[in-house]
Amino acid sequence: MGSIGRGLVLLVGFNGTDGEAEIDWMARKIVGLRVFNDHDHKMNLSVEEVGGDLLVVSQFTLYGDARKGRRPSFAAAADPVLAEPLYQRFAACLRDLHQGSVEEGEFGAMMDVDLVNDGPVTLVIDRDRE
Repeated sequence: MGSIGRGLVLLVGFNGTDGEAEIDWMARKIVGLRVFNDHDHKMNLSVEEVGGDLLVVSQFTLYGDARKGRRPSFAAAADPVLAEPLYQRFAACLRDLHQGSVEEGEFGAMMDVDLVNDGPVTLVIDRDRE
């Protein structure tokens, strides 16, 4: 579906209360996030500053809750009828804000995702995270 070179792979999930405010906040946060190394090897540069691209992949399992039992519950994840328009809006918002390429996976599909993690750096970005 989508392929990028240097940039960010965004595994994106939505809960049932997410809306426009969360989408806009998240897109702006990601485009400006300083997670790439500068010449001093400090995380000081954004995806914009390094000329990177974005790959957006839907991932409802991010809302999996495995605290009880042995099978995770996905009750907190947004229903696909709500989540798909949020996913599309998020990708469109990134395209409006980001000068580089914004590629997408296919919403709701089983996909093989390959990535090279430079760091490794993996962050959870959630406006309401406690």
